[in-house]
Amino acid sequence: MSWKFDTTRPIYMQLVERIKLMIVTGELASGSKLKSVRDMAEEAGVNPNTMQRALAELEREALVYSQRTSGRFVTEDKELLTKMRDEFAEEKVKTFIESLMQLGYAQDEVITLIQHYLGGIK
Repeated sequence: MSWKFDTTRPIYMQLVERIKLMIVTGELASGSKLKSVRDMAEEAGVNPNTMQRALAELEREALVYSQRTSGRFVTEDKELLTKMRDEFAEEKVKTFIESLMQLGYAQDEVITLIQHYLGGIK
């Protein structure tokens, strides 16, 4: 897994976003056990305290939960996972549409482009 960070935002927030993406894409399956904080931090190339902060945020959002002697697990709440997937999709669609509009496309032209593209998908 590739962990790349930018300098414009806190690293722990970038970790939160990356782990959320891993959950949405199924790389981290619902109900699966997470690696230890130390192992995850080493894999990401960050301080364990930074990874701990990211995982605490994910717990606060109920995307992961801790079991006292067993470790941390990805939520099995299908509704929450669907909501998170929809939020990622909405952000990607907004970014895509904004980029086309910056190229000079009007809203109706964007719709036509999308319909044309979707017509070509088999």
